[in-house]
Amino acid sequence: MYLDVEKKLGRGMWDPDEYRRFGDERSRPFFDLVARVAAEAPRVVMDLGCGPGTLTAALAHRWPGAEVRGLDSSAEMIGAARALPAGGDRRLSFALGDVRDWTPDGAVDVIISNAVLHWVPDHLAVLARWAGFVPGGGWLAVQIPGNADQPGQRALRELADSDRWRPLLAGVQLPRQAAAPAEYLDLVARVGLKVDAWETTYLHVLHGDDPVVDWYAGTGLRPVLAALPPDRAAEFLDEYRARVSEAYPAASYGTVFPFRRVFVVAVRR
Repeated sequence: MYLDVEKKLGRGMWDPDEYRRFGDERSRPFFDLVARVAAEAPRVVMDLGCGPGTLTAALAHRWPGAEVRGLDSSAEMIGAARALPAGGDRRLSFALGDVRDWTPDGAVDVIISNAVLHWVPDHLAVLARWAGFVPGGGWLAVQIPGNADQPGQRALRELADSDRWRPLLAGVQLPRQAAAPAEYLDLVARVGLKVDAWETTYLHVLHGDDPVVDWYAGTGLRPVLAALPPDRAAEFLDEYRARVSEAYPAASYGTVFPFRRVFVVAVRR
């Protein structure tokens, strides 16, 4: 178990290899989001919170005439993105930075943010700021996980706030719940954009031993495991696994993992 925890921790708080597990399931909301963006020939496309860059590279394929830029606050993720085979494409670039502080240095025709804002404090204000950057004819497309009321996330918060773990995890940032689609619609429409907002609950069928634990080991568990020494991280993971395994029983065909996500796609006419 000790070695397993060290493997899950990887090189830092964010591990590109761990994140890329369940790549098909994680990428599906991204492609569902981008499919609603009707930009025909954007010049500049921005991916805020680009992670390991695999999906950013897909944007370069979607819009072959565009300059595509990725931004992420994790040095590990940006390193992985720059190492992609497509990283040599001069239209594709990656930079280290905080999405909260991002300001375009010129017109950006499409702003994409996939599964990032639930990590951002006061994310509604950040989203409103991004919407203000959208030029005439430009697009904003955001996907936000909204699974905080599900057993995997509840178990994480309850354990982190328990008497045993609270002293060691004070100040650790955990993922937040998404707002309702109507709240995002109202926020972005008030900035002058035409908005399409909706939510989808995906029923992923995961395989392997404790697949839901492995899923969260690449996302929601990262800040907790990174904050604890390996031996204590192993104890935390054992407690978490016991709670989550009961909530997500395995069937003969795999483990059903419901995951709600909220989508916002907007254009400035």
